[in-house]
Amino acid sequence: MATSVPRLPEGRLVETRQRGWVNPYAGLNAFNFVRQAPAPEIAAYVEHFWVVTWTDLAEPYEQRIVSHPTVNMTITQNFRRIAGVIKGGFSYTMRGNGRVLGTRFRPGGFRPFLGGPVSQLTGRFVEISEMYGAAGATLVEQVLAEPDAQAAIALTETFLLSLGPHQDPLTEEVAALAAMVENDVSVTRVDELAARSGRSVRSLQRLFRDYVGIGPKWVIRRFRLHEAAERVYQGLDLATLAAELGYTDQAHLTRDFTAAVGMPPAAYARLRSQG
Repeated sequence: MATSVPRLPEGRLVETRQRGWVNPYAGLNAFNFVRQAPAPEIAAYVEHFWVVTWTDLAEPYEQRIVSHPTVNMTITQNFRRIAGVIKGGFSYTMRGNGRVLGTRFRPGGFRPFLGGPVSQLTGRFVEISEMYGAAGATLVEQVLAEPDAQAAIALTETFLLSLGPHQDPLTEEVAALAAMVENDVSVTRVDELAARSGRSVRSLQRLFRDYVGIGPKWVIRRFRLHEAAERVYQGLDLATLAAELGYTDQAHLTRDFTAAVGMPPAAYARLRSQG
């Protein structure tokens, strides 16, 4: 049986980076999760590294995720891949013992490591060795053979820096705009974000598809759904929430919420009492 871990503080999940996890507090009683800030040399591209470990699970545990507008590189015994932006939700089932080492790139941060539009990765999983050849295969072998998570992260940082990412001011611009959308619930429309950015709507759309991999409308709606999941879980009235997050009515929020989270808001709210 996995060791029980302390519950997260009853604060905003955006501050603890568990935003997007379906029923996050229950998950942390099944596995251990830690994240680490990147080295300064790579912080312009990588948001954080994350490590999930689990031990002696008596029963398989499935963690569902409402995806972010980010590229992730994940290395585990089961897969070694780079994931573009996933439009729908996805899940991972843990059994027995295991570890996942993940690299979450900042929105736009993977563009210098790809050398082309990030939209070509959207909805796709690409093997690390397929994208980076022998060097990528060596990284995977080293990370899987390294039992210490900190050392495995250091190996990943060294690998990424060896790829020679170039500084790109658009990477910083995109990351700043995505952070604005994530943290400011008043941003609910593309034209609002375009006005704040000083770009036209069409220019903003091209920028996001090239650097994030998906358009700004999806990014805005996805972060608002993250906000909705957190606040429904905390008991906020759905009609009030729909109006605040820019939905025309409660029914539209319920439809989008159910599609992303895998259950309607009322069912999700009941998970809190079961945790």
